[in-house]
Amino acid sequence: MGLDAPPGYALAWHQGPRDELRGLFELAEDSPLQLEASIDRGRVLLARDRDGEAVAHLQLVPLAEGTAEIASLAVAPGHRLLGLGRRLVEHAASACRADGTRVLTVATATADIGNLRFYQRCGFRAESVERDAFTPAQGYAPDLEADGIPVRDRIRFSLVLEGGA
Repeated sequence: MGLDAPPGYALAWHQGPRDELRGLFELAEDSPLQLEASIDRGRVLLARDRDGEAVAHLQLVPLAEGTAEIASLAVAPGHRLLGLGRRLVEHAASACRADGTRVLTVATATADIGNLRFYQRCGFRAESVERDAFTPAQGYAPDLEADGIPVRDRIRFSLVLEGGA
């Protein structure tokens, strides 16, 4: 498959329908409404295990000229803490640089401590906060929590890509 992956895994850009990846997308998106609106956007980088099962994904979506967004990222339970998420981000950043993209962004809930830590460890810096981004009107449960914290606000991170055009 060509891309550097942790032992026992292979990384490659997904070709084909996204519906077979729905379970992975659902790990990253709590709103069925938002999932339906976004699942077919951009391109998807997959990690597969030795049996060929898709166990992690990263959805990369072009935004304004020179900017791309990690719109969705998830690693299935049982495959976490092995470096798959970091490898997906590294490969996405490399693909963006090759395309001339200068900035890679990602948004996540301010309540999700694990995600905040992960993206900052990958080199992303906080850019902005959107208050009340996770509402029932957007398809999110009113009592949604992460790490025991109500999910309300979204934080956007950015990573300036050296070598981008």
